[in-house]
Amino acid sequence: MDAPCPPDVLAAIGDLELAARIVVEGLVSGLHRSPFHGYSAEFSQYRHYRPGDDLKYVDWKLAARTDRIYTKQFRETTNTAAALVVDASASMDFPSAADCRRTRALSKFRYALIAAAALSHVIGGQGDAVALFAADRFVPPRAGRAHVRRVLAALSALEPRGTWRAAETIRTAADRLAGRALLVVLSDFYDDDDAVFAELRRASRMGHDVALLQVLSREEIEFPYRSDLEFDDLESGARVALDPSVARREYTDGVAAFLELMRSRAVAGGFQYSLIVTDTPPGRALRRFLLSRQS
Repeated sequence: MDAPCPPDVLAAIGDLELAARIVVEGLVSGLHRSPFHGYSAEFSQYRHYRPGDDLKYVDWKLAARTDRIYTKQFRETTNTAAALVVDASASMDFPSAADCRRTRALSKFRYALIAAAALSHVIGGQGDAVALFAADRFVPPRAGRAHVRRVLAALSALEPRGTWRAAETIRTAADRLAGRALLVVLSDFYDDDDAVFAELRRASRMGHDVALLQVLSREEIEFPYRSDLEFDDLESGARVALDPSVARREYTDGVAAFLELMRSRAVAGGFQYSLIVTDTPPGRALRRFLLSRQS
């Protein structure tokens, strides 16, 4: 398998479709089946019992009526749609554009766009439908390469700004998807977690397969700053002056608790959860995500 493209290389690529194609190359090699199919069993036909057949598939009522032993055969049915829910709020615009240019890093928002675009290619490439919910944009689920290009065009037009009505967006996505579907949410999840998880549980009860990709920067997790700093809240505009030497321990403990709470609530809800740090090559992070779906 080719080495994954590092974030600093992707940061220099302005074309989202090109960046996504670079990430997708070799991404699904070695996967034994589609990581996006949610398999369910639908009765197909009977056949005569053969030695070694699993007895749990024997129709004993039919055997009692006919004095012949038959086993039930099933065919696999799959989900036919996947919805990408992308957080386009101002908090995702970190590191800043100036810092990203200076360090050749990816902001959380750009990273989420590349990941969503790559997933669109993978889902569309296997013939399944893909939908997009982000900010005020809705691209309905359809299959085909032309539709994937529409999804990528909508992603390319997004800009991080304002707040994100996360719970409302997740509810809308769950309601607009016909039948069972895969719901992938890409966000830093700096939102009302009670309301968000209530909607995620509701989506799961509706039969949707829920996956959470939490995208954070290394700076947000480790707080590597040394000199006195003034931090701006990207959504509210509030400013806070901090002495990193004093605030570091409290901050990192708080972030660790927040991440553990996210993980534990996802596990309790039966959702797939992945923490993705923006200094990780997107191809590597998404490959782990795909492999974890198979396991």
